[in-house]
Amino acid sequence: MNILLIGSGGREHAIANALVKSPRLKQLFISPGNPGTAQVGANVSLDSSNHDAVRQFCQDHAIDLVAIGPEQLLIDGLSDALVKAGIAVFGPSQAAAQLEGSKGFTKDLCRDNQIPTADYAAFDNASDALAYLRTKSAPIVVKADGVAAGKGVVVAMTLEEAQQAVNAMFAGAFGTAGTQIVIEEFLSGEEASFFAICDGVRAHPFATAQDHKRVGDGDTGPNTGGMGAYSPASIISPALSRQVMGEIIYPTLKAMQARGAPFSGILYAGLMLTKEGPKLIEYNVRFGDPEAQVILPRLEEDLASLMFDCARGELPISPPRFSRHKALTLVMAAQNYPDKPLIGTPIHNLEWAEALADIIITHAGTRLENGQLVAAGGRVLNITASAPTICEAQKKAYAAAQKIDWKEGFYRHDIGWREVLREKV
Repeated sequence: MNILLIGSGGREHAIANALVKSPRLKQLFISPGNPGTAQVGANVSLDSSNHDAVRQFCQDHAIDLVAIGPEQLLIDGLSDALVKAGIAVFGPSQAAAQLEGSKGFTKDLCRDNQIPTADYAAFDNASDALAYLRTKSAPIVVKADGVAAGKGVVVAMTLEEAQQAVNAMFAGAFGTAGTQIVIEEFLSGEEASFFAICDGVRAHPFATAQDHKRVGDGDTGPNTGGMGAYSPASIISPALSRQVMGEIIYPTLKAMQARGAPFSGILYAGLMLTKEGPKLIEYNVRFGDPEAQVILPRLEEDLASLMFDCARGELPISPPRFSRHKALTLVMAAQNYPDKPLIGTPIHNLEWAEALADIIITHAGTRLENGQLVAAGGRVLNITASAPTICEAQKKAYAAAQKIDWKEGFYRHDIGWREVLREKV
């Protein structure tokens, strides 16, 4: 099987690491990839926004399967263009990708199908949104309707802060993602990430994780794309997993089928575990980043076969199997992230960390300059450790981080703190 994987981040490096384990794989191409993916496959330069160019590459290289990592490409309809040409794609259609592409779309779908979520209202102008806010109390949540790299959400602790968020979004703070917004009630509880694998009709629970969005220790500072994660999330018990599938995932699949947009691929539900039960915060239509980095090393199935079967609407009857070991990843980010990260700074001794037992380094934002590895983004490296417990995995990951010589890099020092406390109890 020849596979084209599209993307350049840590998520795609983690997917590539899993794909190359498949005995069915002949050749793996990654576009554009990064210095890490170049170690497991062939990086190629493609303009992914040019659907004809991607299709032509697939036909020229006898590609059997395309796996699309970034959400924007799915939202823009790349999957549709390839499927129309007879190429199997792991990832939803443009219509199904609205589950991530428009928060208003998803909230309406939840309302119409009794899927538990926060109360909300959607707006296309600031004056109506501000008038609505005057009828509410804080805390309250303001969200850009479109995708904003995980940063288009403001949890406002005061109405003044919420008003500022509304004005900022309609003033273009998140570009076109903020031309419409959603204001919703603040939910109390613990967040968790729930992943299901779907073939358009059927679905299985895939894995659970918890990430750390805030940039600083103690969950302080601005939101980021994610500073670390661990899997599984023990707070999601088998009984709770069945409840999520029954009340959230299956009704969503049924609703999307009824709309003529069956969902195929990875459906990633961000959940709030409230006193009333699990409620959907939002959907993503692809693997999370950095969640993929802790989920995929635990997978004991052939990922290439799973993806191919899903793309053909033939999801296996049995759910995928995962290792009983736990995994934890911490993100090494460039100085000043998430504002204006300092790029071009040299990274040394990566091989020292990679030499440690049970450690996987994935590249999220790196490039080579004259043979020297340098930072090329905000989130730059992921250090993933596996162990029987999260406590042990946490120790291994931080021991590996200390081996890396990158003066302009930083990371949180408390990744996994909730699970560590649970294990100690």
